[in-house]
Amino acid sequence: MPQEISVSYQAIKSKVYRLVDSLVVGEKTESEVQESVRRWWELIHPADRPIAQKYLLAVLGHSTVALEAIGDGLAAATESQLSRSAHSSKVVPLQQIVKHAPVGTAV
Repeated sequence: MPQEISVSYQAIKSKVYRLVDSLVVGEKTESEVQESVRRWWELIHPADRPIAQKYLLAVLGHSTVALEAIGDGLAAATESQLSRSAHSSKVVPLQQIVKHAPVGTAV
């Protein structure tokens, strides 16, 4: 008797997240993840595959957007940190100039 595979959005999202996690933590290689997807896909009834594909593409699309947002956030944080470092190195000499300027001299 064939195994029934749920094609709900939540079930597919869980499958994708488990596969991503197994790759991130090193439990599976990319080729093992691909093989898992092939086996999983073959367990889905052919009549259910169009909706499964729709949900899978939606989950992958949202995941891609999330990864891009994380990358952009990291890039912005890194740029901000570099900008603050560059700015603070310019501020210190100015503070030293003000500190050592003769009284009554406008800087």
